[in-house]
Amino acid sequence: MKKGKIMRDKGILKIFMMIPACFLLSFCMQTCVQAKSTEAVQTAEAVRDVPAGEDQKITLGFAGDINLDENWATTKYMDRQKNGIKDCFSADLIQQMQQFDLFMLNNEFTYSRRGTPLNGKAYTFRADPSRVTDLSILGTDIVLLANNHVYDYGREAMLDTFDTLTAAGIPFVGAGKDLKEASAPVYFTSNGYRIAYVAASRAEKYKMTPQATESEPGILRCYDMTVFLNEIREAASQADYVVASVHWGTEYDHHASKLQRKMAQQMIDAGADAVIGTHPHVLQGMEYYKKKPIIYSLGNFWFNDKNLYTGMLELTLDVQEKTGGPQLIKVRFIPCTQYDLVTKQAESSSLKQKILNSEQKISFGIKIDKDGTVLDSDASDK
Repeated sequence: MKKGKIMRDKGILKIFMMIPACFLLSFCMQTCVQAKSTEAVQTAEAVRDVPAGEDQKITLGFAGDINLDENWATTKYMDRQKNGIKDCFSADLIQQMQQFDLFMLNNEFTYSRRGTPLNGKAYTFRADPSRVTDLSILGTDIVLLANNHVYDYGREAMLDTFDTLTAAGIPFVGAGKDLKEASAPVYFTSNGYRIAYVAASRAEKYKMTPQATESEPGILRCYDMTVFLNEIREAASQADYVVASVHWGTEYDHHASKLQRKMAQQMIDAGADAVIGTHPHVLQGMEYYKKKPIIYSLGNFWFNDKNLYTGMLELTLDVQEKTGGPQLIKVRFIPCTQYDLVTKQAESSSLKQKILNSEQKISFGIKIDKDGTVLDSDASDK
């Protein structure tokens, strides 16, 4: 399916990437990319039209954690490669990311040249703002900022992150200059229908990443679900399909907790049509609730030097007018590996099946067929 305006937008960005990054970023920050300013992104306005293909379907893609920190293994490896980040992912994987009509990543670091690492925090991640162009190479349309690393270098660095993404024309969700922005949905449109993204975080024992307030920047937390559930209800009242992203769970634990499962059901009861999780750095399972998909963790996508299974999720929506709105017609898990600092789609049918079997084993009431389609093996509401 052709990506229409989305593909053209990305093509323009690729042309801009031939300009030295520092000049481009300065230019973009001065012009503020008028149609995609932070105000437009974070005040519940539709930021981009997504024309459906000839088949009247739209694909929503999701992947887990990515890290461009200057001193981290991923970035050091990338800087040694002839083709930069293009050598850190298999060509077919980059092609798949580009082909999604909308593609979301978890931006697990801050973009800035300012700030100091938070005292007492074991790992802090900061990337030079010029590296934001790497997101466009990967086909990124929106990023999750409701995580436990966007404030690693303090208030100024967090604000720089907002400005950097805004200048690059990449919407973000789950953080903002105040609580109103941090809790605002981001909307896209397709065939006159609206798709909403909302996000929140419950990922820190010591809560070092601040909750946004009426006057201070931060993320939206969901230890208390009240504000987040209200945001989901607001999005559901304004949109035809709502994606809820949440940063949660226990690091390197493949098993979703009872609390995660309860929270996911609350989100769907509030109006979410899909729940997509990040934070554990490994894959967790999936399930359906009221025929709506829950993916507890997509794991690392390209985050560190560990060798592990990972993957992408594809939701296919039918947006024909005769259906009465976007209808989820397929959920597909695309098995991948993060190995020796390169992320690839599973290269052999045996490895692909091994990853799919592993994912099914840690899931609840689902079956995954050989092409990765996730089926509800218990169609009754849970």
